[in-house]
Amino acid sequence: MLSFFVSAIIYYLAAVLAVAFFTLMERKVLGYMQIRKGPNKVGLAGVPQPFADVMKLFAKEQAKPTLANQLPFLGAPGLSLLLALILWALYPSLNSSACFSLGILMFLCVSGLNVYGTLMAGWASNSKYALLGALRAIAQTISYEVSMALIILTVIFFSTSFNLSSLSSPQMVVWFLFFLSPVMLMWLVTILAETNRAPFDFAEGESELVSGFNVEYSSGGFAVLFVAEYSNILFMSLLTAAFFLGANSNFGLSSPLLFMVKIMLVAFFFLWARGTLPRLRYDRLMSLTWKTFLPVILGAICFLLPLVLAKW
Repeated sequence: MLSFFVSAIIYYLAAVLAVAFFTLMERKVLGYMQIRKGPNKVGLAGVPQPFADVMKLFAKEQAKPTLANQLPFLGAPGLSLLLALILWALYPSLNSSACFSLGILMFLCVSGLNVYGTLMAGWASNSKYALLGALRAIAQTISYEVSMALIILTVIFFSTSFNLSSLSSPQMVVWFLFFLSPVMLMWLVTILAETNRAPFDFAEGESELVSGFNVEYSSGGFAVLFVAEYSNILFMSLLTAAFFLGANSNFGLSSPLLFMVKIMLVAFFFLWARGTLPRLRYDRLMSLTWKTFLPVILGAICFLLPLVLAKW
């Protein structure tokens, strides 16, 4: 039990540090996509830039709107960050995830609570722009959670386990990517919508909502909200690598380092989508999940279930 708590704390600290450098990676990638350098003035090639950003954000004064509901307004970023960091206890290793035989169910429960942080931030700000952004995010997240749960169910059919640590064994010979590629494509679109990332970033649509649900946040509150968002992005990348790219195995060989490379490749997909795709219309986003993904994944489950039952 002690080793579990120690490993969990290490994972939380490592996740926060990874988020800091992921923001640097994002700015660099977007810079080169737009034919410019990106951050390169602070230290060597801009590497200390995340630490400079943290110092700047937390040294600034925290604005407190007079009409805001102060307690939930200040508590919303902390709740979002807490829920984002709890997920990292599920990191598939011998020390942590071994205690979570139903880790995938825990992920679904915790990810379902993420909307409350966004709702609190939007409602407590007492701003019409923040409230509209929060309502958009809630409708979007809840809608895509249905497709996400069904996609995860297809992976569970083949892995026959709810434990993230057990996903390596069924993929020792062939990754799920090779025979579940349509499901993986739907999963990639779903995690973009779940994390409110471009081209589905309607929760913070700058063109019509200024900055969406976080419009009233500055300095530390703003930083904490975005640490939570980027932490969720990295964890979704981890799940993608575990579900479809062989987890920490590579055709019979176990390699945690290779697992991290897979996670970063999926994280790069988030940045690639942001630098490439324009923002969709909101009605098309909702139609995509209810009229396309839901029927397709239900049909896939109806097709795969007899095969899985016949196998066992």
